[in-house]
Amino acid sequence: MNLVNKGDFILMDYTAKIKETNTVFDTSLAEVAKQNGIFKENVVYEPMLVVVGEGWVLKGLDEKLQGLEVGKKTVIEISPEKAFGLRDPSKIKVIPLRKFQQQKITPYPGLEVEIDGKLAVVRSVGAGRVQVDFNPPLAGKTLVYEVEVKRLLQTPEEKIKALIHRRIPNIPAEKFELEILENSVTVKVPEEALSLDRLQPIKRGVASDIQKFFPNIDTVVFVDRYVRKKKTEPSKAEKEKPEQETSQS
Repeated sequence: MNLVNKGDFILMDYTAKIKETNTVFDTSLAEVAKQNGIFKENVVYEPMLVVVGEGWVLKGLDEKLQGLEVGKKTVIEISPEKAFGLRDPSKIKVIPLRKFQQQKITPYPGLEVEIDGKLAVVRSVGAGRVQVDFNPPLAGKTLVYEVEVKRLLQTPEEKIKALIHRRIPNIPAEKFELEILENSVTVKVPEEALSLDRLQPIKRGVASDIQKFFPNIDTVVFVDRYVRKKKTEPSKAEKEKPEQETSQS
């Protein structure tokens, strides 16, 4: 029996719901997302990488991952205190309507807005005033996660490729070739990754991740590969086809 421990690299599928309404608000499964009207074309639906105990997921979920059995589906309930926190009445503010008008925004209930660098949701619109809520949308909610740990990653190569894929999810992890030595890692970057936006910051993030979880690694080298495209040879039929003569009169 494989059990999850703190510090383990795991790949897990999950579906997250609001307990009070049974509303699904997040999932790693494409079919579940489609069934619940939350499917997004730009999202890669697949088991999520979690390093247990690193705070990559909600505190209440992170704590309960420890001790789970690999391959067994589990339901985890998370209180608001260990999810998105309790609702704070002091975070509900009244903003003059003219502030929205100056930014050419027409507020309406449910609209998500950014005010002074903070995200908020419009709750109501009155005569010259707009009530906005700076609480996280899921604050005060008890959440239910249906979780299945699909794999426990074991080898350095598996773990490093998973760390790369976490930051570059749209390119299959197997396309990144690795050379792992005692104190260094060389990552061969496939050509299709070279056109990604902000590739250099992504590389720095990957290097930081590798050095954090592998303290013996002092150097991370990225090798960008450009492969010459082979010229297509004409087919036998094309070679044997006689040249067409043209005449001018």
